[in-house]
Amino acid sequence: MRMTVREKRGRRRYIAFTVSREHTKDSLIRALRARTGVPPYVVQCAEGWAIVRCAPDETEVTISLVNDADPPSASLRTSGTLASLRDAYPELKRLRPPKK
Repeated sequence: MRMTVREKRGRRRYIAFTVSREHTKDSLIRALRARTGVPPYVVQCAEGWAIVRCAPDETEVTISLVNDADPPSASLRTSGTLASLRDAYPELKRLRPPKK
């Protein structure tokens, strides 16, 4: 029997946020790192939009952490896939970083 990727690494949740427009991915990571030693993974952040990845049981903590790091921020939606977030918010799709 083959193991699926999620069985090996676990499930993930992606949270869409509106953040201060001046934040970049690096500045948001620095702000999160100032509040905790190991910040959640920032998938993308540009022009007032951000996506942050975390474990399913860490969603509330992650939302609180981002709100502490950037008080005007607001969580919009939590999803199990990046595609559904980007479909729901076309700006996230437009601002997606280029593929490597």
